[in-house]
Amino acid sequence: MKSRTNLLVAVLAALLFVTLTLAAGNADALTIKRMTLQNGAVLLVSPQHQLPMLTIDIAFDAGARRDPKGKAGLASLTASCLTLGTKTLTPEQFNQKVDFMGSSVSVGAGRDYAVASLTALKKYEDQTLNLLAEALTEPRLDDKDILRKRGEQVAGIKSSLEDPGYVASVTFAKKLFDDGPYGNPINGTVESVEKLSPADVRAFYKTYYKMGNAVIAVAGDVNPEEIRAKLDKAFAALKGTVRPQAAPEPPKVAPGIHLALVDRNVAQANIIMGFEGIARSNPDFYRLQVMNYVLGGGGFASRLMQTVRTRAGLAYSVYSGFDAGKFAGPFGVVLQTKNRSANQAIRLVLQQLDEMREKPMTDKELAAAKKFLVGSFPLKLDRLSSIANFMLQVELNKLGLNYADEYPKLIDAITTQQTLEVARKYLHPDAIIVVVVANQQKAAVKLANLEK
Repeated sequence: MKSRTNLLVAVLAALLFVTLTLAAGNADALTIKRMTLQNGAVLLVSPQHQLPMLTIDIAFDAGARRDPKGKAGLASLTASCLTLGTKTLTPEQFNQKVDFMGSSVSVGAGRDYAVASLTALKKYEDQTLNLLAEALTEPRLDDKDILRKRGEQVAGIKSSLEDPGYVASVTFAKKLFDDGPYGNPINGTVESVEKLSPADVRAFYKTYYKMGNAVIAVAGDVNPEEIRAKLDKAFAALKGTVRPQAAPEPPKVAPGIHLALVDRNVAQANIIMGFEGIARSNPDFYRLQVMNYVLGGGGFASRLMQTVRTRAGLAYSVYSGFDAGKFAGPFGVVLQTKNRSANQAIRLVLQQLDEMREKPMTDKELAAAKKFLVGSFPLKLDRLSSIANFMLQVELNKLGLNYADEYPKLIDAITTQQTLEVARKYLHPDAIIVVVVANQQKAAVKLANLEK
């Protein structure tokens, strides 16, 4: 055990060196080979031979947006149950095999997709891949294990509900999306998860875990043709495709300020302000990236941070962003402030949204945004897991295999006028949801205090 631990420490130290080397390099050095498996899955491989390791990510069309009505949290519960043993291995035996190799095997559901992953040393590539394949093709899905995992999920939700920031985000999503695919928390609610049955989990697995729609990304010390042959064999039994999901009607906030006040005995008001955003496929995505960097995505350089924190001293942190997904996601401004300064902080945010629509950003702001977005891009490819995730996004969002080369060009081509145009098109301070989780007696947030 001690020698294996020393080996892993040495490998991790070497990995740190390689991480720094990769981060210092250019993103355009990334080589990706695209292939198709016999079962229809798309395979992207990026050979990285600096270390004897590999990472495999498999994206299934099985995210939380697929949760049936009234069964929020089912995608998350199903994903977490897939590594609870197989037809031939108990949960304990499965975990022991993974731990012995120092590998990792996991399945988790996000908003749009569920992702099954493995990371392993090269010498354990075959054994770890076989474990992941067995978990995905022949999961145990025992009633007792599912019910135990369901209890853990409920406990996790109850714990999250103690966090005012989580409460604010859940309230905001429900106000904006209602019962749409993005209207519920990924883990569901206490009420919805408590009603989920083992039969629900098995049905969700059979419906959505199919390789015909899957995207597989492999990064590491591999040969593309060899890993394709291994994946073909490992997942030969997982066939079929998932029926496409119709895009929901994009949300639309009615004119006015729509308050959602949640009373909690907290010292700081947790505030989320926002409205409908965009899908990742929106052609204005890159212009909005630049615009939002100046508005609230650029840390201390952003207008929101300079106004709300630096000059007014009302918040330690304030930021904004478009959460673009397969479908239109939200735009939100998130901040925490003292209860008594909630009204003032909200007014300042509204003013900055107005100013972003009315006044073009300066040449200096535009140059700083471009420099950061282009300069930080290679950092998204600084480790094997990051490269694998990058390849998934490239394929799922149809960005093209040359995306690492094209991204800097897309950002550099943006003009000040274009950022002003998208600000006017997508920022709606006159039709906005404002969620405030606070001691409402002290915060005293009222429409009369916010309207112009």
